[in-house]
Amino acid sequence: MGFFSRLIHRFLYKKRDISLLGEDGDGIFEAIDLSGKPLKEGHRRRTLRDRRLLPKRINRRRGPRSKKPPPHFSKEEAGRLFSQTMRTRDRNLRDLLTDEEQLNRYGLPVWKDETDLAAALDISVGKLRFFSIHREKERAPHYITFAIPKRCGGERLIMAPKVRLKSIQRQLLHLAIKKLPCSEFAHGFREGRSVKTGAEAHVGKEVVIHMDLKNFFPSVHFGRVRGLLIAYGYSFPVASTLAALMTEAERQPVQVEDEVFHVPVSSRYCIQGAPTSPALCNSILLRLDRRLAGLARSLNLNYTRYADDLSFSGDDAQVCARLITRATKIIRDEGFEVNTDKTRVMRRGQRQTVTGVTVNETLGLSRKERRKIRAALHQLATNPDPLKQAEIEGKLAYLEMLNPKQAEALRGR
Repeated sequence: MGFFSRLIHRFLYKKRDISLLGEDGDGIFEAIDLSGKPLKEGHRRRTLRDRRLLPKRINRRRGPRSKKPPPHFSKEEAGRLFSQTMRTRDRNLRDLLTDEEQLNRYGLPVWKDETDLAAALDISVGKLRFFSIHREKERAPHYITFAIPKRCGGERLIMAPKVRLKSIQRQLLHLAIKKLPCSEFAHGFREGRSVKTGAEAHVGKEVVIHMDLKNFFPSVHFGRVRGLLIAYGYSFPVASTLAALMTEAERQPVQVEDEVFHVPVSSRYCIQGAPTSPALCNSILLRLDRRLAGLARSLNLNYTRYADDLSFSGDDAQVCARLITRATKIIRDEGFEVNTDKTRVMRRGQRQTVTGVTVNETLGLSRKERRKIRAALHQLATNPDPLKQAEIEGKLAYLEMLNPKQAEALRGR
């Protein structure tokens, strides 16, 4: 390395002593990039670092020290930054500052620290930290947990945020989360998209392939959410606070003497009851959608996704095995798993469905479902029931959205 190269390296990089962090002996220093270049190759988010967390220079010269005091954290700031809520193994993330250019590029609000975030939510910093802290012993959890039966058997765990936290999550959804980019192939939980738009691309095809992501919401854990927000420009403290506000861990009540504590039995993840979870998951699946869409295009297939339901369709049934093999590899590369029990290949001779919508010839409900509605209408005519009538009206409205002709035929009865 020449003289000028060493000089540039000296100004652009510092070294952090990590000799006490391990015993493998591979190295005791690591370089810290201070150039402001992109954080990763191909990305535009810059490496802007908090100098208060960088190694301090050692004054080897004799004489009085500089009168300028070194930058430091207050006791409260240090306690928050090094708490369990903001714990991380990646020291290159902990000192990242907000990249305003990146946030402006995506139209996201610029929140440099927790004070800005609390002001945007119209709450105090103390209240913000009350809702965004991970406690190992929670006396009064912020969520109400209950289970609902699944259609295919078993139970689905739902954690619904309480009123105040839910209000904060709705504000976050409106201010920032719904502005995060997502792919055009996502049809779930988006304005102007529905099960109808997701199924329209698969009508009248020779073969329809359905795949399902296993443990979808638990796979979108706290670290993924925080990494996503950092990639779009937020600092480590702000991204950690936002991730804590929008995730939660499953908790088990444990009684210790006269007190009951709710102890986490899993890592924090995007829960199904939070208003922010669908938009977050759509954004995190952006690259997966694009890779699967590219695979489908190479095989002359169509691709859409509704939440964790992946649908492919085309006129060549010979590519099904190839598609499933390659799609499974892509899904695993992106950190998810395929629920093989729900993988189905539906040919034209059998009922083809996409998110419960029949797509053999036209959009609509199956004959079996329409016969159930017809039977319910007949029972309603003989035994009027306001609650039953409201239920049937809802089913007819859903069918009218999918196929007005089928709904009109049933309403005529």
